[in-house]
Amino acid sequence: MLSGLFGSNGTASAPQQQKSTTVVPGEITTPSTESIALADFNQLSETSTGNESLLSQIVKSNPYFAAGGGLMALGAGFTILKRGIGSLSSFAYRRLLVDLELRNNDKAYDWFLHWMSQYPSRSSRQLSVQTKFTQHTNGSVSTGFSLVPGPGNHWLKYQNAFFFVKRERSERIHDSGRPMETVTITTLYRDRFLFASILDEARDMAMKMAEGKTVLFKSWGQDWRPFGQPRKKRLLESVILDHNIKEEIVKDVEEFLSSGKWYYDRGIPYRRGYLLYGPPGSGKTSFIQALAGHLDYNIAILNISEPNLTDDRLAYLMNNIPERTILLLEDIDAAFNRREQTTDKGYTSGVTFSGLLNALDGVSSAEEVLTFMTTNHPERLDPALLRPGRVDFKSLIDNASDWQIEQMFLRFYPDDKENCAKFLNAFKDLELPFVSTAQLQGIFVQCKGDPSAAISKVGDIKNPANSFFYE
Repeated sequence: MLSGLFGSNGTASAPQQQKSTTVVPGEITTPSTESIALADFNQLSETSTGNESLLSQIVKSNPYFAAGGGLMALGAGFTILKRGIGSLSSFAYRRLLVDLELRNNDKAYDWFLHWMSQYPSRSSRQLSVQTKFTQHTNGSVSTGFSLVPGPGNHWLKYQNAFFFVKRERSERIHDSGRPMETVTITTLYRDRFLFASILDEARDMAMKMAEGKTVLFKSWGQDWRPFGQPRKKRLLESVILDHNIKEEIVKDVEEFLSSGKWYYDRGIPYRRGYLLYGPPGSGKTSFIQALAGHLDYNIAILNISEPNLTDDRLAYLMNNIPERTILLLEDIDAAFNRREQTTDKGYTSGVTFSGLLNALDGVSSAEEVLTFMTTNHPERLDPALLRPGRVDFKSLIDNASDWQIEQMFLRFYPDDKENCAKFLNAFKDLELPFVSTAQLQGIFVQCKGDPSAAISKVGDIKNPANSFFYE
């Protein structure tokens, strides 16, 4: 049987019949993501033949792989481009632009806003309203409105240079109760010298508005704020005091202001205190206002008996008085006489006497300060307050003397010496012990331009039913 299958030489004989080939119909399909994930790529790589591996064929033929790679490359390109643009713009900003920041606790802040509101070559889309409200003594009211750049972005052109102005308002509140605000001015680095020119113009405009006027400041929180509108300077000649009193005070103040180096060379604190005492209506406050106008100074009024004023706040305010400003403490004797103790709030006055003394002449006291105090009752003042260093100059501003009466009459009715003698004789006939300059001024104001009427009204001083009362 074996011989029938193999030949004599041991080789297999040819088959008796040829095998048939079966063809199975089918189709080529793209592999699914799941089949690709489950594939053994190591085995595929081993069994792959030719120059290109089976993995490369799958990646190229799969649309998911092709799309993901493209998006990844596109995203990476955009990220690199974005970072490059950001770095380039930051570099260009540092090299080509310059910023100037103004804060609202600096005087230049209000100066610049007012200047910009008046500057014609500007573009503003956000505006704020500033209202000026004034109530006169006769009850009438006058108001005015001005539009200033509000929080937002603004543009202006100054001397052929463009400036970008950004005003921002913070949610934080300043110690004065006002929200924190900043103005940032941006321009090309080559035009940075124009910042000083703009601020100079803004300052000059502000000074021109206050030129010939005296600004009154009052404390507000931890800051000094202008009180009302600037007032026209009062002439020193309009306040008539008794012989040589005015001249002596003015001479002493001017000598002090010119002796700063002398004080510093000798290690003496550069400050000086003045006490003007006398009856009401004698012209103490009027003289201080006229003196401020004569020196081109402003006045900061501080009420020591204010309930919310504390020792720390008093020291802070006195150390931060605006420049070229006289500090005025009116009725200093009443500061500690009206203290009342309650079970809930303690003393209604927050300033202690020692706190006042330390603020005037202590470690925390300010220098380069002119302090004027007024009182109607000097006998009530503690001797510790009157010692040199706290009060260096005392002057009595008394009721009107005969010389003052004559000078006041001639100021309201110049060169009318005949009626002046009649007015003085009429006053002497009343046999009054004294008369205040405020009472005399009331008569002269009521009888403007009519000296005869003023003479006839001298008797009204003695009549309490009239507006000119006598005590």
